[in-house]
Formats: sequence, structure tokens, C-alpha cells
Amino acid sequence: MKFLAVLLALVALSECHVRIPLIKGKTARETLKEKGLWEECRAKHPYNPMAKFQQEGVQSMTNDADLSYYGVITIGNPPQSFSVIFDSGSSNLWVPSIYCNSPACKNHKRFDPHRSSSYKSDGQPLSIQYGTGSMTGFLGSDTVVVGGITVAKQVFGLSKTEATFMSYMQADGILGLAFQSIAADNVVPVFYNMISQGLVSQPIFSVYLSGNSEEGSEVFFGGVDERHYTGEIVWIPLSSPTYWQITMDSVSINGQTVACSGGCQAIIDTGTSVIVGPTTEINNMNSWVGATTDQYGDGIVQCQNIQNMPDVTFTLSGHAFTISASAYVSQYSGSCQTGFGQGGASQLWILGDVFIREYYAIFDVQAQYIGLAKSV
Repeated sequence: MKFLAVLLALVALSECHVRIPLIKGKTARETLKEKGLWEECRAKHPYNPMAKFQQEGVQSMTNDADLSYYGVITIGNPPQSFSVIFDSGSSNLWVPSIYCNSPACKNHKRFDPHRSSSYKSDGQPLSIQYGTGSMTGFLGSDTVVVGGITVAKQVFGLSKTEATFMSYMQADGILGLAFQSIAADNVVPVFYNMISQGLVSQPIFSVYLSGNSEEGSEVFFGGVDERHYTGEIVWIPLSSPTYWQITMDSVSINGQTVACSGGCQAIIDTGTSVIVGPTTEINNMNSWVGATTDQYGDGIVQCQNIQNMPDVTFTLSGHAFTISASAYVSQYSGSCQTGFGQGGASQLWILGDVFIREYYAIFDVQAQYIGLAKSV
């Protein structure tokens, strides 16, 4: 009888965490480059990867040019399926709606409130700023299913207009995983509702990005998957429980500090593909690794030189996290460039997918810590 009770407890626990497979698709930047449209688009719409972290009256959200990892959720009864970016740099869930006639919406799945018996109208307007455009819409609520976890009465955004640039995003929408304090209209984020509704065993989620492979990446809600990392987990306290923001001590190459001298602030962000920092410091990093900066600030390197390029070390709260050239250099249409993006005059750093592919990331909402361990 005791064995049966223990077994039932283990079964119940196993049901309180879930893996969401992520697919690595082409970024909008890659698609535009393949079509020969990137230069034209970038000239018309200045690209600002820091836009999502600069709140000026509307909820800033995500760097749309470089998003690549997405998973599938459903909304409504009967369920309507959408691919979304699981973005730790924002807090709202939104998808396109049937009320949107923008070209970007026509290229994606659109939510139809009339088809869902559980949809409730809110009508409150929603405005979200992107790195190269904006989305406007309104709020509603419905049942949201994430990897088998059913979240009741989740408030989400339904778009009415979307920037043309979003036509080249493979995902339909965004599911934010940051804190409620930065959510547009103070909407309760999806993961908060998972916790309050008792749907996860622990108030944590973990992210594994499997490098250049199209499959194998995942978001793990309610736990940690020991198969995806090796060694000890380093726990780092948040310096601001808004984004997943921590203190970075320095960036060094060959033992020399090349950026963030004296310390700076950094955000661990699954919704940004590259590592972003102040323009002058990113230029210095690119120079140290042997990259030539082009007119748009991208660090261009000769592909055959990758094996001879130095490692880059990011020291976070006294702990060193090193990334090799094979991890921070990407190939686009036959040319190679570093994964270091210019963030303008802002002193804030974003440690995006280039960093997270190397280090399994664990996000503890309740204790307000980030755990990092070497990915395998």
C-alpha cells in the first residue's frame, strides 16, 4: 500500500512538468538575405535590437530579425494551433487574429474568436514595439495549451496590424517568459498562471538550444533536464526582476578585458539570436577576434579563419563562461560573421541564443535566480 502511494505521488509529480520541443527555423534576416532583400529592408527600417528593452509608453518586445527557435501551442476550444517564439525577454502572449489584414498576418495562422466556445472578449487595446516595426491589437482570454499543460482563462493579445517585416518570421506569434512587471497592460504571463493554477511542480523553467541542429531544442516547464548539461549549475541572483537581468563583471579575450570593464548589466534572452552590447565595445570585441565591421555594424570574418580565432569569456557574478569561435561565428549564404550585435549607446548587454546554445539556462521565478551549466 505504501509503495502504491509513493508510485502515485511520482506519477502526479511527473505530470507537473512538460517539455516543449523547439524547432530551429530560418531567421527573418536569413530569409531576406536569400531573397536579396535584406539591404533594402534594413535601409528602410533601421534595425534596433535594443528596442524591446527600451520602454517608452508602449510595451517593447522582441528583436524580430534574428528569432529562430519556436514551438507549438494551442488556443481555444476546439484548439487552434500556433507556432510561437518562447521569449524570456518579454512577458505577453500574442498571436495574429482574423481581424488583421496586414501582409504579415496573411502569411501566418490567425486566431478566430468565433470558433472558440471558451473565448472571452476584453477589448482593451494592445501596442507592441519591435526592432523594425510594431504590432497593434487588443486583448482577450481563452484556454491555452502548452505541451499538454492546460492554462485556463489566459489573457493574450490578438493582432490587428503587424509590421511588413514580420512576413518573414516563421513563427506566428510570441509567448513571453519574463516578469509581470513589464507585461503590457499588466497581463498575467502564461508561466505565472501555470504556477498559480498548480500546473507545474516547481516555479522554474529551463531552456536547451541544440546548436545548429533544426531539432532537439526544448523549453522544460516545471523542472530541469539533467540530460542537457554537465557539471555543476552556477546560480546567479537577478539584479532586476523585470527581465532576466544579472550583473556581468567583464568580457575578456586572451586574458585581457575588452568590454564591460568595471561591470555592467546583462539580460539572458531566448528571444534575441545574438549577443548585443554597446556599439563601441562590440566593435572592440570584433577587432580582437579579427573581424572587419561592415556598414551595418556586422563583424565579418573569413570562414577559413574560425579555427584560429580566440575564445571569448563572459564573467558573470564572479563565474567565467567561455564561448569558442565555432559557437560565436555563424555562416549566412556563404559568408561568415560573428554573433556580436551593436546595441548603440545603451550600456545594457543581451546574452542571446549564441550564449544560451553553450549554456543550459534555468529560470527560477520565485527565488529570482538564473542557473547556468555547460550544455551537452
